[in-house]
Amino acid sequence: MNFLRGVMGGQSAGPQHTEAETIQKLCDRVASSTLLDDRRNAVRALKSLSKKYRLEVGIQAMEHLIHVLQTDRSDSEIIGYALDTLYNIISNDEEEEVEENSTRQSEDLGSQFTEIFIKQQENVTLLLSLLEEFDFHVRWPAVKLLTSLLKQLGPQVQQIILVSPMGVSRLMDLLADSREVIRNDGVLLLQALTRSNGAIQKIVAFENAFERLLDIITEEGNSDGGIVVEDCLILLQNLLKNNNSNQNFFKEGSYIQRMKPWFHVGDENSGWSAQKVTNLHVMLQLVRVLVSPTNPPGATSSCQKAMFQCGLLQQLCTILMATGVPADILTETINTVSEVIRGYQVNQDYFASVNAPSNPPRPAIVVLLMSMVNERQPFVLRCAVLYCFQCFLYKNQKGQGEIVSTLLPSTIDATGNSVSAGQLLCGGLFSTDSLSNWCAAVALAHALQENATQKEQLLRVQLATSIGNPPVSLLQQCTNILSQGDKIDRRGSKIQTRVGLLMLLCTWLSNCPIAVTHFLHNSANVPFLTGQIAENLGEEEQLVQGLCALLLGISIYFNDNSLESYMKEKLKQLIEKRIGKENFIEKLGFISKHELYSRASQKPQPNFPSPEYMIFDHEFTKLVKELEGVITKAIYKSSEEDKKEEEVKKTLEQHDSIVTHYKNMIREQDLQLEELKQQISTLKCQNEQLQTAVTQQVSQIQQHKDQYNLLKVQLGKDNQHQGSYSDGTQVNGIQPEEVGRLREEIEELKSNQELLQSQLAEKDSLIENLKSSQASPGTNEQSSATASARDSEQIAELKQELATLKSQLNSQSVEITKLQTEKQELLQKTETFAKSVPAPGESEAGMAAKTTDVEGRLSALLQETKELKNEIKALSEERTAIKEQLDASNSTIAILQNEKNKLEMDVTDSKKEQDDLLVLLADQDQKIFSLKNKLKELGHPVEEEDELESGDQDDEEDEDEDDGKDQDHV
Repeated sequence: MNFLRGVMGGQSAGPQHTEAETIQKLCDRVASSTLLDDRRNAVRALKSLSKKYRLEVGIQAMEHLIHVLQTDRSDSEIIGYALDTLYNIISNDEEEEVEENSTRQSEDLGSQFTEIFIKQQENVTLLLSLLEEFDFHVRWPAVKLLTSLLKQLGPQVQQIILVSPMGVSRLMDLLADSREVIRNDGVLLLQALTRSNGAIQKIVAFENAFERLLDIITEEGNSDGGIVVEDCLILLQNLLKNNNSNQNFFKEGSYIQRMKPWFHVGDENSGWSAQKVTNLHVMLQLVRVLVSPTNPPGATSSCQKAMFQCGLLQQLCTILMATGVPADILTETINTVSEVIRGYQVNQDYFASVNAPSNPPRPAIVVLLMSMVNERQPFVLRCAVLYCFQCFLYKNQKGQGEIVSTLLPSTIDATGNSVSAGQLLCGGLFSTDSLSNWCAAVALAHALQENATQKEQLLRVQLATSIGNPPVSLLQQCTNILSQGDKIDRRGSKIQTRVGLLMLLCTWLSNCPIAVTHFLHNSANVPFLTGQIAENLGEEEQLVQGLCALLLGISIYFNDNSLESYMKEKLKQLIEKRIGKENFIEKLGFISKHELYSRASQKPQPNFPSPEYMIFDHEFTKLVKELEGVITKAIYKSSEEDKKEEEVKKTLEQHDSIVTHYKNMIREQDLQLEELKQQISTLKCQNEQLQTAVTQQVSQIQQHKDQYNLLKVQLGKDNQHQGSYSDGTQVNGIQPEEVGRLREEIEELKSNQELLQSQLAEKDSLIENLKSSQASPGTNEQSSATASARDSEQIAELKQELATLKSQLNSQSVEITKLQTEKQELLQKTETFAKSVPAPGESEAGMAAKTTDVEGRLSALLQETKELKNEIKALSEERTAIKEQLDASNSTIAILQNEKNKLEMDVTDSKKEQDDLLVLLADQDQKIFSLKNKLKELGHPVEEEDELESGDQDDEEDEDEDDGKDQDHV
């Protein structure tokens, strides 16, 4: 304590150099004192001086403080003082620094001290090891110091932590700390750690960061929570933004479903605090990160699907239609809904079905468009609505048709009770607000994007301009307003209305010759465009000149020459006379050289700082990039080149028609082969059924055999115990008759069996003939070889099935022979039994009893013999059924033989047709080759797609011939 008093006394009394001496003394005490208390007091004094004398303490004490961290780990108090002192030296968070110059000096000082500290990577590793200490006075200062290091030199510190063993895992443990101060500062530390480092972002994500952060957000009350919720959301943004791996992990972990409770905003009177607005804003941005148009399309669509299935989209639409929502939250919600539905049909259909809670209910799209064309609404809100409408129509031909249909005469509500989307767009298109004109024109252009059908349908739209005048088409009205220029007094930019209308007309006429014809049919349009392009105007009007040149170029490139006065050649001659080709191309290049063109081409969202910058649409920049080159080529082409190009196109169309015909023939043959495959599968099913029936019959025969063996054993036992006299006449009179009948039936079965075997031999010879015909040298055509190979396989399978049936019949005949021999043995035993007559002298009563017993047993034997006879009869019937099945198989073979003959005839015809086609294709290829050579000689670039297709076709024919040879070999 006396030492501290001396230090403080010197600090207050002496000049500036006295403080440096005091700091030097304290550093010496830290380095040389043997007592822990003295070192602790010296470090505490350095901490108190470190804020005011940051430079001096940093220069003299940093090395000693790091040594304390290494050697005095056992004392948490001195470690805490040392960490706080290092934090004061490195951190720039000083409230006293107000002036800009002093702030810059402080930042430079912090960066320099940070660089000195991390020069030895062991120092950062030492900090990471201190994070394992549970003591609050050690862990919290270590977290703050590491966060400050990351703020000063983030990439270098990130790399050191990345290569440190278990470095990221130790930091992740901070989220599980029960002390909220450490947990919250741990979130800030992870924010700085994950900024712009994909590798660390992946490690943090797989360390269960999503689960922990979502738990913290839920515990803090979701959107009603404090700044901790905001910090967690910013950390989630760092982990997910531009990181496809983490986005996929987030989706597959079902974490999207846990985002839905964030957007339960409660009733209108719940209040909107500043922190709640900030939290919801970041939450909406996090949703947009998952469905951003810059993400891979597959990942975006899977997230969109999950958001619809879990009800997140429905919840966002509820906020969209709710009342009392702050303007910035409403704007961000519209942007979020836009990207959730963009390009995903299911979500777009759902959004089309959403109605606003009004009386009567109106579609959400109509309500949003009302805001877009209302000049009193905030500019950012109008931009958001336009983006939402664009995303609704993106790759949504169904939605495009619904919007255009609201403009057609048959669907317009005559009573005027409801306003449709199309009416709102027309109202905005012809209003006196230039921003509404531009937004409506761009929105209508998106309803026509890549949809030729709707471009033609929109030509039917008629507008009533004034009472008593006939209606005019929408196309004509657009050109009328365009020609009026600045004559109409409008609010806003001078060129915004004309730029919007020109973009609409360019989109409408591109890839639609019918629309081009309607446009050229008005004789005033072409002179207006040429006059605009030829004039020498200021820089502001150069963009309008470029768009007029683009529109005129589209009218030339997509012109089908249906109007004699405005054919391609005449329009090009007009350009050359009044404008000049070089001047025309120069004016066309004004579009892509404009400074706002590159800004609009970067992102789909119309994000402009002010209405004056709202000039280009993102999709329109794509159209300009696509058409600028082809229009330039079309302008410089001569009439002869155009004619030759038309001839080449016709020739290519003929070639395509021939190829299409050939492909159709191949498809028909494939269908025929498919039918044959189905027939074969049907025959296989029938064969399986026959095999099942045969298996059942074999099992029944085995049962009969077992019963017969049992009867034979019982009869042998009776013969051993029988000693009485029986009526020889009865035995010899009845039993031989039954046995004779059985013999006759067995003979009949044998004759039937021989007949079946002869039929089987005939079928075998037929199959051999078929095989020999199949083995004979055939044609080299692929279709013939394929059909022959398949027929041979079918016949081989049928032969195998017949052989199986034959073997089964042979086995049954063997069993019948055994039954015959066993009957012979029974007959002999019966005759032997008849000869064994008892000796005379026995009592008549005994003889009578024995006779009765023998008669009963004989009657039982007769009954069993009848049963055997019935069973043999059933077997003969089953044999007859098998014979019928064999006959059916024979008929099937005959049908297959006929089909084979027909196929061979068809193959021969196909070969002839194919030869004719190949000759014709060769002639066509030769013509195309000569035409391409002529085009190349004339300096016209020729695409190689057709040559590649012809080469691919030749390769396919070679492969087909090789396959045919292989199958012939088989």
